[in-house]
Amino acid sequence: MADRVYLDWNATTPLRPEARQALAAAWDMAGNPSSVHAEGRQARRLVEDARAAVAAAVSVRPQDVVFCSGGTEANAMALTPGLRCGSGWPVQRLLVSAIEHPSVMSGGRFPADAIASINVSSAGVVDLDHLRAVLADGPPALVSVMSANNETGAIQPVAEVAEIAHQAGGVVHVDAIQALGKIPIDIKAMQADLVTLSAHKIGGPKGVGALVLAEGVQGSEPLLRGGGQELGRRAGTENVAGIAAFGAAAGAATAQLADNADRLQTLRARFEKGLKQTADIIVFSESTPRLPNTTLFTVPGLKAETAVIGFDLGGIAVSSGSACSSGKVQPSHVLAAMGFGKDLAQGAVRISLGWSTSETDIDLALKAWRKLADALLRGRRNTA
Repeated sequence: MADRVYLDWNATTPLRPEARQALAAAWDMAGNPSSVHAEGRQARRLVEDARAAVAAAVSVRPQDVVFCSGGTEANAMALTPGLRCGSGWPVQRLLVSAIEHPSVMSGGRFPADAIASINVSSAGVVDLDHLRAVLADGPPALVSVMSANNETGAIQPVAEVAEIAHQAGGVVHVDAIQALGKIPIDIKAMQADLVTLSAHKIGGPKGVGALVLAEGVQGSEPLLRGGGQELGRRAGTENVAGIAAFGAAAGAATAQLADNADRLQTLRARFEKGLKQTADIIVFSESTPRLPNTTLFTVPGLKAETAVIGFDLGGIAVSSGSACSSGKVQPSHVLAAMGFGKDLAQGAVRISLGWSTSETDIDLALKAWRKLADALLRGRRNTA
């Protein structure tokens, strides 16, 4: 598959060389990181070095990072009734934006009748006035808003969300899984209380993630109980190799963030300029700040499943939006929340770029798109 072009980086990324090296080195270690002998201490050192690297990537203390099996588990850990900040009241309900990842939309450990949705604009940005209204209509809440949307790339005003939520006595969770490594993540600047991360979105391995808790957050109950691992916050022997690779990926992603973001934004502009040669093209969330690597687009009449297959046959790997639906191509709940009808919501195609994406890759993707667009136009003429 050497001739293929991979443009589905928001779904998952290849292993970074730094992560691959850390993973391979850790496989040869026999010790359990909870053991006190030399082998155990060696494994513990790898875990703690990785913890420091992940903490540095989001500007927190190492002891604030809790490793787990991935972003879905991290989100489930975060969405806990009873959380509070300092001397504040425990949260009794959950407010989630209408464009959240399914692992957040499911509500974690909150009962269904304690969960409410926050509206978004047609550009895919959280409606702050609606947030204020929903917060005023009940007891203290945990507010969950992602840092950037995985489908449109739209960057959310999390600092403003946090200020509003805190004024209402709430606690704030930010799913930063898609944003890490693409835009700067600073928990203090965001004023977030809990942040969730995932290794495989930044060049680490699948099956590793982290929950980050800001200082002063109380009431976080373990999702998995058993041993005293992760300072009693997540039971189970740590995935030493995966965690070590996560740390290596976090360090590399942070070091390369600025240069890579500029390069990706230039490539995205090249792609979108080529897209706009097609009549009636729609680029979702184009009017608002987005992740530098993400384009979600469609034209009226396009079927995402047909387009994804067409790109694939042309040697280009793309997505229909979120990749977390067991391989099914379904209408986007994100676009529905933004006010788009089913005809457009079921036709959106996502192109997401990464550190190895080249101008040649972009040009090949545009060539494949022009072929698909021409076929769509011919179909319209034949049915006219």
